[in-house]
Amino acid sequence: MDVYGGEVNRLIEELSRLPGIGPKGAQRLAFYIVGMSEERVEALAEAIAQAKKKTRYCKLCCNMTDQDMCPICASPNRNHKLIMVVENPRDLAAYEKTGKYEGVYHVLHGTINPAAGIGPQEIRLKELLLRLHDDCDELIIGTSPTVEGEATAMMISKYVKPAGIKCTRIASGVPVGSELESTDEMTLLKALEGRVEL
Repeated sequence: MDVYGGEVNRLIEELSRLPGIGPKGAQRLAFYIVGMSEERVEALAEAIAQAKKKTRYCKLCCNMTDQDMCPICASPNRNHKLIMVVENPRDLAAYEKTGKYEGVYHVLHGTINPAAGIGPQEIRLKELLLRLHDDCDELIIGTSPTVEGEATAMMISKYVKPAGIKCTRIASGVPVGSELESTDEMTLLKALEGRVEL
């Protein structure tokens, strides 16, 4: 049944194709957009079009940017000898929110997942290995503690260790504020293995 008319339905349908937006969220966004002023709608449409047109990968770290180099790689205040490997730009943003990491990044844009047909060639691993020919003191592997993230970390360390570069893995374990009795065995094991001296 056509309740709103073709154009509103089309807008709802297009918005529902976005990740994390279900039918109700798409409907809510569509109604909000339709209620916006003409100028704001045009500004939103222009921002989307320009972001799509101008966004590319940083020539060093493969982060998304509209310049040759992203602001992190271009900054002289960052430690360019310390590189953290992350799965995607959202992970990079999460680490940056801590305000404590002073190195640079390398964004893989995925993880190795043979079941889904994703091997080392489908992620930005070659770019990372080429980048390590420059001066690098430590490579921190900051992939998620999933099966795919762990497989990716193991493959990277296999390539990096023979080059004599220090290769570390972020610690994983018990989340802050959680109860130990409800934590699974693997998480407890990782917390035990990643313990630090007080």
